[in-house]
Amino acid sequence: MYHRRQVFNEESVPRTGGVILASNHLSYIDPPLVGCSTRRVIHYLARASAFKGAIGSAILRSWNSIPVDRDGGSAKGLRTILERLKEGRAIMMFPEGTRSPDGTQQTSRPGIGLMIAKSDAPVIPVRVFGTYEAYGRHHAIPRPRRVQVKFGEALKFKELRAEASGCNPDRRRE
Repeated sequence: MYHRRQVFNEESVPRTGGVILASNHLSYIDPPLVGCSTRRVIHYLARASAFKGAIGSAILRSWNSIPVDRDGGSAKGLRTILERLKEGRAIMMFPEGTRSPDGTQQTSRPGIGLMIAKSDAPVIPVRVFGTYEAYGRHHAIPRPRRVQVKFGEALKFKELRAEASGCNPDRRRE
């Protein structure tokens, strides 16, 4: 590989069943980097406008990408995501919705919360390091760098939802 890659805690990604991988997003190389760091076949989320050209659309579809409206105007992407999770697929998403302009963590868009609320799938937090330096938004050509992918432990929101449903409404809002 062009970059010196280190992977930590890949075993936290379940081998089967629907799962959401939620990662920070620093570079164009983040999706393939995370994808080749786990044994699962990954289904990626990509902005719908990236599917407009024939070549780009063909490439994204060959990578199991799902077009999503980043502004939340369409439910079609969410339906497709939920279907794939029910089929036992692994979904890769970037809560920030776009690459970081400066290499720092950006504010998450609300879409991940809706996806988690509608799904029973566990969420694996993923953190990539070094990809901004390797091929950040302002770099024309990728540069060889040390990059890292760290998988966190599964967050099981299904259990939290069940617990919250038994609480009184005032407590749930906390």
